[in-house]
Amino acid sequence: MTIPTLITTAQALLAPGKGILAADESSPTIEKRFKDINLPSTEENRRAYREMLFTTPEIGKYISGVILFDETIRQKLKDGTPMPLALSKQGIIPGIKVDEGAVALTNFPGEKITHGLDGLRERLADYRNLGARFTKWRAVITIGKNQPSQTALEANAAALAQYAALSQEADLVPIVEPEVLMDGDHTIARCEEVITATLKAVFDALFEYRIALEGMLLKSGMVLSGKECPQQAGISEVAESTIRTFRRTVPSAVPGIVFLSGGQSDVESTERLNAICASGNLPWKLTFSFGRALQAPSLQAWKGLPDQVGAGQAALHHRSKCNSLALTGAYSDKIEKAG
Repeated sequence: MTIPTLITTAQALLAPGKGILAADESSPTIEKRFKDINLPSTEENRRAYREMLFTTPEIGKYISGVILFDETIRQKLKDGTPMPLALSKQGIIPGIKVDEGAVALTNFPGEKITHGLDGLRERLADYRNLGARFTKWRAVITIGKNQPSQTALEANAAALAQYAALSQEADLVPIVEPEVLMDGDHTIARCEEVITATLKAVFDALFEYRIALEGMLLKSGMVLSGKECPQQAGISEVAESTIRTFRRTVPSAVPGIVFLSGGQSDVESTERLNAICASGNLPWKLTFSFGRALQAPSLQAWKGLPDQVGAGQAALHHRSKCNSLALTGAYSDKIEKAG
């Protein structure tokens, strides 16, 4: 582990006005999204889709890094350029999702644990050789009756910490992602309570595993009302609750927090990001690490048609620019509609 290298990479991912594109959808997830545009999820279609995204002109102005899937990091553009190299040519840092998905947590119905630690050290070495410079591991936390249990929180926190330790050992910046799902009818106050408990468990584990906090990033959701909650919190309340939660749980040594969009629409996530980032005077840099909230308009514009590549790229460029402006609180409805 070379801590200066980790710090340099983490800071590059947090470059002013830039965020991270999460393009690490698993095969079942991207198949579902392709169904929405009546496109078969073949290896070639997945490759063509990622090429459309990654070759968007000037996208490096707004995107600092891209999280890849195992299949994608091994693929090439039509001209033979490896995907990680294509990103690097745009000034974008290639990263890789390294967890192997969430499975049921034995004896805890409705709760999950993420697996993928077996063989991870060897896989990380392979990914670094393929061009990756950072990694991501996602834990899934549900809010429900008597959930999350302390067992689920601690088990997922321990897995995140072990993953982070192995990533740093391989000179790869870990993005630690404990996602608290929006599913349910819980209030924003309940969400704040759960995210607080989750982050406390995660940072306790990171300390235990001697993680260099300066060489990692936290990926978190915003503090929101559950999707089915009859009273949805407004933008300003979301921003206040989110900042308050982070101030209480995230050490200032962590260089940055990247937000996941997690079920929000593209515009909703940008509006809330704008309000949170306008808070100012925070110990960490804030940015985005959106998947669907960046990609959905692009996918709908592209539709798998070769003559619509430009339209798909224009949609991604617009969403990326909007989120870039949100990082300084400069996003507005006028800018949204200008695209």
